[in-house]
Amino acid sequence: MPLFPVPMARAALAVLALVGLSACTSGQSSSPAQGESTSAASAGSTGNGSTGTGSAGSDGAGTAAIVPKASTLSWHPCSSQQPSGLECSSLQVPLNYADPSGRKITLALSMAPATAPVSQQQGVLLVNPGGPGASGLALAGEVASGISPQVAADYDIVGFDTRGVGSSVPALSCDPTFFSGVRPDYIPANAAAEQVLIGRAKTYAAGCEQRYGWLLPYLTSVNMARDLDQIRKAFGVQKINYYAFSYGTYLGQVYGTLFPSRVRRMVLDSTVDPTGAWYADNISQDYAFQGRMEAFFAWIAKYDGTYNLGSTTAQVQSAFYAARARLKKTPVSGSNGPLIGEDEFDDTFLVAGYLDAVWPAFAAALSQYLNGGSTSGLISQYQSYGVQGENEFAIYNAVECDDVAWPRNWSKWQADTERVYKTAPFQAWDNAWFNAACAFWPVKAPATPFKVNGAGLPPVLMLQGTLDAATPYAGAQNAHRLLPSARMVVVEGGGNHGQSLESPANTCVQNYLNSYLATGAVPEGPGLVNATCAPSPDPTPGG
Repeated sequence: MPLFPVPMARAALAVLALVGLSACTSGQSSSPAQGESTSAASAGSTGNGSTGTGSAGSDGAGTAAIVPKASTLSWHPCSSQQPSGLECSSLQVPLNYADPSGRKITLALSMAPATAPVSQQQGVLLVNPGGPGASGLALAGEVASGISPQVAADYDIVGFDTRGVGSSVPALSCDPTFFSGVRPDYIPANAAAEQVLIGRAKTYAAGCEQRYGWLLPYLTSVNMARDLDQIRKAFGVQKINYYAFSYGTYLGQVYGTLFPSRVRRMVLDSTVDPTGAWYADNISQDYAFQGRMEAFFAWIAKYDGTYNLGSTTAQVQSAFYAARARLKKTPVSGSNGPLIGEDEFDDTFLVAGYLDAVWPAFAAALSQYLNGGSTSGLISQYQSYGVQGENEFAIYNAVECDDVAWPRNWSKWQADTERVYKTAPFQAWDNAWFNAACAFWPVKAPATPFKVNGAGLPPVLMLQGTLDAATPYAGAQNAHRLLPSARMVVVEGGGNHGQSLESPANTCVQNYLNSYLATGAVPEGPGLVNATCAPSPDPTPGG
């Protein structure tokens, strides 16, 4: 499944008053080489506590190296679709880095400018919400308001839409009608139903080739990492800072491998396993999501007096699947016809596996539907969290299908999915179909994933929950082993996908984050768990 853009999901929650991955392609150029050397930035001391402001030169990079003074970018106020106070710009980059003077595409950028005196500023902080395929423009404002004001003032916080995404040009679209209406059940009842879903995947892959065949080969994580370096060059700085969630952490790992000497600071929140890209990573998600959904069902059971859906996990799970069966038989209608069937129901409730802040509203909607026949709650939650964006879906598939070869024999997919379904049914088939186009993708991808090597990086801060479903803990620790300068803050028992910028904030996590961004300080504990934080409390009904 897409690696959910968590900060934007939390922003949506605030408004409501309560968001699968590497390889070289023909678009890769030959320089710089993996393993390019760099001097490490000073690590400082344990980061749990202070949020003071550090000097720009405190890690060996003076303002001439990191503060934009010769930028070629032209900025203007963003449209009303973005948070107020952000500035927007665009940048042309090569479609194919093997032919840098050839055809160009355009990236969309946003910025929350630094407000501290120039002598105090710490340069450009590029931020990415994940995906692949999520728009990053609004994230600049989310980060600026989510970290310490004193720290935010020191940085030009820059969001961006990766190539093919959102406001970048072109924006990939393979079939604008793919998510229209109620779709065939993710869980095939028989061989004929499975063939219908296979046909949809084949048709979608063919549509991508027909509409954007010239673009597809270049929609890779490696090319997106090279785009990051074009942004750095456009700002006229020698080094950048980087803060990302989910798939954005994979993009950071690729960038750090290609351009280690150009990284000043890097924060990776909910980190992708680069060794499993992408087929194995998606199977790992299936098992982890089953655990998270069972935690959600157990939470509902704890409040049976409120929701009347059962007093045990098993009873609530049965209620959930009863609702799914009812929607399969009689979808909820909207103004233009059938709106929510079983797939749309799954897509909506999947978010409960990413973010526990939605649990009260989701439980209330399920209760109202099963106990009172009301569909208004389901419609509201679907419209907020379940509606799929076809551009994001197209990029998600393009990047993952292009980065590394997937099995081309559908019998392999079928056998693996049936095996997973026996013990982790919630997401098994849903995830298979979300990625199924990769079995028929028109681009020939490399046989093995991009090899991440963080040997040349300065200290990196990693933030990770042990129960994260989208980027499971074991995989994040695989990434940690490949990033020898990284230090990980582990949220023991934390299941949210994204541990920083929570609302309400996890003070322990935020202290580590702010201290690192302010001074470069990382925790000093040995091994793979360098510091620990307690998770944020579970929500309460009506919370």
